[in-house]
Amino acid sequence: MPILKVKELSISFGGLRALKGVSFEVKEGGIFSIIGPNGAGKTTIFNCIGGQCRPDFGTIRFRDRDITGFRPHQVARLKIARSFQNMGLFPRMTVLENVLVGRHIHTAGGIFRSMLTLNRRCAKEEIAQRKAADGIIDLLNLISVRDKPAGGLPYGTKKTVELARAMAMEPELLLLDEPSGGMNVREREELKHRIKDIAVSKDITVVVVEHDMNLVMDISDEVLAVNFGEKIAQGTPEEIQRNPEVVRAYLGEEARI
Repeated sequence: MPILKVKELSISFGGLRALKGVSFEVKEGGIFSIIGPNGAGKTTIFNCIGGQCRPDFGTIRFRDRDITGFRPHQVARLKIARSFQNMGLFPRMTVLENVLVGRHIHTAGGIFRSMLTLNRRCAKEEIAQRKAADGIIDLLNLISVRDKPAGGLPYGTKKTVELARAMAMEPELLLLDEPSGGMNVREREELKHRIKDIAVSKDITVVVVEHDMNLVMDISDEVLAVNFGEKIAQGTPEEIQRNPEVVRAYLGEEARI
C-alpha cells in the first residue's frame, strides 16, 4: 500500500488553474521526486499536502487516511514534515534552538514552551528534547554551528538547518521543497548523500521538489513530471530521461536530461 496517494488534485487561484487533476502514488520508503518548469505546480502540490492550501477537487490520502483539507498542525501531528523554498528560520535563535522548534509536536507544552525553557532550569522532558535535537545536529554535521545564531550562517548551512528542523519532528513522510536552492557544488553533493542517508538510516519516505536534475537523477527511486499544472509522466529516472514530452516541457526541444 502506498504511504501517500493523491487523486485528481485540482486547485485554482483567481481563475488560474494551478493544478488540473494531478494523480500519483508514493511508495513507502525511498525517494520520490517532482520536477517541472517554474510555475508548473510543484510547490502547489506540496501546499495541498501540507495544509497550506485546500484543493478545489481531489483527495489526498496518507496511510489510507483522507487528509484532504487538513490544517498544517493536523498534518504535522501525522508525522508529515516539510521544508520550504523561502526559509522560515528564527535568525536570532541558535541552530540548536531552531532545531528544538521542530520538536514541538513531541512536547507537552508545544512550541513556545520548547523555546522558553532554554533559558530556565530544564525539566526531564526538555533534557530529552535537547538530546534528540543534538542527535539530528550531529547527523547533519552541524555541530560546529550548534550554538551560533542562524541568521549569520552561510545560505547553504541555513538550508541544512531547516532540514534539521524538519527532521526533528521525526517524520514518516518528509517533503523537501527545493532543498538545494542557493547551494554551491560541494554543498549540493553533501545534500545528495544526506538525503539518501535520511531515507535509508531513518526509514523515512522522502518527497523532493527540485530543479537540479543531476541531484534528482542521482537520488530518486521514482520521478513525477508536471507542466502547466498537469501530470505529464511518472517513472524511474531512466524512463524520465528518455521521455520526449518531459524533455520538451522541462528543458526544451533540443535539450537532453
